Amino acid sequence: MSRFRSERGAVAVEFALAIPLLLTLLLGIVEMGFAFNSQISVTHAAREAVRTMAIQDDPAAARATAIASSPSLIPALTAGEITVTPTACTAGSTATVTIRHNHTLVTGLFGANVTIRGTAAMRCGG
Repeated sequence: MSRFRSERGAVAVEFALAIPLLLTLLLGIVEMGFAFNSQISVTHAAREAVRTMAIQDDPAAARATAIASSPSLIPALTAGEITVTPTACTAGSTATVTIRHNHTLVTGLFGANVTIRGTAAMRCGG
């Protein structure tokens, strides 16, 4: 009988030791999911913007397309985060759009934010 009394509460102690590790793992999975979603959105926005630049030869329209094609980003994408090169797209040359977005992490457990980068290139002239 005394053997069972000495093990009483052992499960509660083990749970108390394991729960911080499990919660950290769960929060890490959630953070990585949100960051991966932002990465996909930024890459998609860069592809759409470079397509607009290659066809219309208008950097302002390319920036507007990038912003419009990434509505799920929080905070929202701004024109200052989008780099379009070259500024004039001649037939046969290559247009490149690079987006550097500052993604805010949800929990703050792994830092405040991370920079996500998306790049796309396309030959000018359609």
